[in-house]
Amino acid sequence: MATADDVRRIALALPGAVERTAWGMPTFRAGQGGRIFASLDDDQVIGVKCPKEDREELIAAEPHKFFVREGHDDHYAWLRVRLGALDDEEELYAVLLDSWRLAAPRRLLEAHPELGGAPGS
Repeated sequence: MATADDVRRIALALPGAVERTAWGMPTFRAGQGGRIFASLDDDQVIGVKCPKEDREELIAAEPHKFFVREGHDDHYAWLRVRLGALDDEEELYAVLLDSWRLAAPRRLLEAHPELGGAPGS
């Protein structure tokens, strides 16, 4: 099972990632002053960037794993992930990397072509 320590270790290993506290929780940003790509809601749930058009499909396919916080995530490109439902650390990495790609500035993406472009590009 993935843990909060795994989230922190993997998130901070992504290029330019920094940790900052916001809203009383750890958040991970793509570069200094960059956009948030993950938040550690608690020891069991993370929030990640996800295109709104992809959320319904992910939630429908794996509702035990993915969800939105009603009234909070409705209008944002954000998805919640239950850490205990992830298959393994490789899946956690994939989720965090996809979110990082969505938040990272173009120059950071271009500096790390080995990580691919923005999801869907």
